[in-house]
Amino acid sequence: MSGSLPAATRENTRLGVFAGLAAYLIWGLVPVFFKQIAEVPAAEIIAHRVLWAMVLMTAVIGFGRGFGDALRIARIPIQLARIALASALVISNWLVFVWGVNNGHILETSLGYFILPLFNVALGVLVLKERLRPLQWLAVLLAATGVAIEVTRASGLPWIALVLAGTFGIYGLLRKQLPLDAASGLFLETVCMTPPALAWLAWLSISGQNHFGGGPALLNGRDLMLIATGAVTAIPLLMFAVAARRLPLTMMGFLQYLAPSITFLLAVFVYDEPLGLNRALAFTVIWIGLAVYSFDLVRSANAKLVVSP
Repeated sequence: MSGSLPAATRENTRLGVFAGLAAYLIWGLVPVFFKQIAEVPAAEIIAHRVLWAMVLMTAVIGFGRGFGDALRIARIPIQLARIALASALVISNWLVFVWGVNNGHILETSLGYFILPLFNVALGVLVLKERLRPLQWLAVLLAATGVAIEVTRASGLPWIALVLAGTFGIYGLLRKQLPLDAASGLFLETVCMTPPALAWLAWLSISGQNHFGGGPALLNGRDLMLIATGAVTAIPLLMFAVAARRLPLTMMGFLQYLAPSITFLLAVFVYDEPLGLNRALAFTVIWIGLAVYSFDLVRSANAKLVVSP
């Protein structure tokens, strides 16, 4: 008997790897995109991001499986409340990320997403009452040490990193409790976010502070970039969903470090953000924690394979 995987399984794995790499590459390179419209305030960028993601997701859902799943969940008050809370968390995450990128804090946004996997482990203990293995405790302790080093460097909490890790970690926990695929979930989240986004854009237009339209051309380059924020939001999330369904947790665990690694390299080598000895030490300690966490993840997965029939 051949030890190779069936052709259908290999094809599924290849598709999953491609989709996962594409999602994390886009997320890693997205600071370059937002830097091109740095003159637009972060709140206005996010309002456009919501609006155009809503347009795109309506088309995706409409031409795909339809609105049935989304409407079913929207009729359940407790689930709708969870979606509204998830929407508030993700819009806060987007706002802080874009503000950080466009105000010279790309390194700190990178730090936030390096912390995120270990923050998720801590959430599992505090919220889901999960029990950690010794190496997982060590990984969380190392992450906390790295944050403490960053606090001493900056003479205050690295709030951008902590808000990014916290909002996305809790958002992920809420999304796990919703029986929805990624597309339907993102559609409902954008539905919740659209009224305040439209209200903000209307106020900017009335007060003459908007950065969209108004030029001699119907749409200028900046307008097209603002419209493209919808695709920048939706496409990697949909690609991530494809990967998550086809790849084992261990492989997804490794892929998730790709985006903050790219962002870190962009910050240091493209945008010349100062690294410094203390910050380099903070990142190093957190990277060691991630290495310990990854080793434990792989070891646990291999142990399960050994005991499986």
